[in-house]
Amino acid sequence: MSKTYSIGALSSLSGVNIETIRYYERVKLLAAPARSSNGYRCYDHSAAERLTFVRRGRELGFTVDEIRRLLELADNPDRPCADADQMVLAHLENIEGRIRDLQRMRKALREISRCAGTTAADCRLVRTLVP
Repeated sequence: MSKTYSIGALSSLSGVNIETIRYYERVKLLAAPARSSNGYRCYDHSAAERLTFVRRGRELGFTVDEIRRLLELADNPDRPCADADQMVLAHLENIEGRIRDLQRMRKALREISRCAGTTAADCRLVRTLVP
């Protein structure tokens, strides 16, 4: 018989929080596990591999729906990866846009931080935020 893992052991093995594992079950990223005679979840090693895949996808910033599509590709290795390529390019474009936004924010905050005021009335940040 193959080794099974409790949800706590699976959490340690995959690096995914227990509540997050339950969430992934609810949203069908992870199949509902078998249950032991006392009702505890019993996961096999493939669940740990799948969770690691999901965790890595989340670390790269992919949404649950995007990860679901990537899992479909992983589960069907003969399918073309054009969908994954398109997803990566769209995700990269989004990240680059966020980086540009963050750079603009950094520039604005650096300018604001050079405030010579001594009171709130003279504070450049307060003046910037007041309509």
